[in-house]
Amino acid sequence: MPPNPVRLATRAVIVHKHRLLLVNAWPAGRSTLLCAPGGGVEPGASLPDNLAREVREETGLTVRVGAPCLINEFYDPRSSFHQVEVFFRCAIVGAATIPEDWQDPEKIVSDHVWASKHEISELNVKPDSLATIAFENDHALSYDALEPIVL
Repeated sequence: MPPNPVRLATRAVIVHKHRLLLVNAWPAGRSTLLCAPGGGVEPGASLPDNLAREVREETGLTVRVGAPCLINEFYDPRSSFHQVEVFFRCAIVGAATIPEDWQDPEKIVSDHVWASKHEISELNVKPDSLATIAFENDHALSYDALEPIVL
């Protein structure tokens, strides 16, 4: 059996009023894991275009996609799921309010959390370096080595 292909995804680092936007990573409360909004890349569109679409679908927000700030990869040994994520710094264009009744068309994202750097330390957030990337003023590109995900 051929190995599963590596999935490419984009994620948005959106900091507004000293809070980072996080979304649930699993539908129907299957896990408490939170991550930056974003998702799988569709062929034929640039990484920034894919990310702007994903953020709009998951949150209703419009963003301007900036520079990449993190490359992260993770692997689920139970399913052989391997994903490489490119995180981009993003700025909100227009209102920063997510309607309470916002519906993700894929019905995965059902929870949005604006968390301060301190609050993130109390949450189940991946990747581990996300708070550092979001709240440090260093605009260098970082890389997180392969991280196994265990739920």
